[in-house]
Amino acid sequence: MGTIEVGGKVLETDEEGYLKNLSDWTPEVAEYMAKQDGLELTDNHWEVINFLREYYEEYQIAPAVRVLTKAIGKKLGPDKGNSKYLYELFPYGPAKQACKYAGLPKPTGCV
Repeated sequence: MGTIEVGGKVLETDEEGYLKNLSDWTPEVAEYMAKQDGLELTDNHWEVINFLREYYEEYQIAPAVRVLTKAIGKKLGPDKGNSKYLYELFPYGPAKQACKYAGLPKPTGCV
């Protein structure tokens, strides 16, 4: 278990850097995590992050990559609902990395 400090607050994370408490999440936390990975979050990243947060709120589960790809395709269109696009945004794995930035638990089935 570890911690990160964002905006003067110390937040608990698990050994992989996922937030322990979903309520600790803020957009600044996502920006901080992305910076640690050498990424700058664009509107396209935020579209996926916000989608994941809404999905989690509705289903209480973080979607695995196949489910994520399909659901994004339905909502945002086929040009965004494909693995190639999502991996360009989140090179460490769309479901895994995007869920981390969204303050969600690690998706089931992710190694």
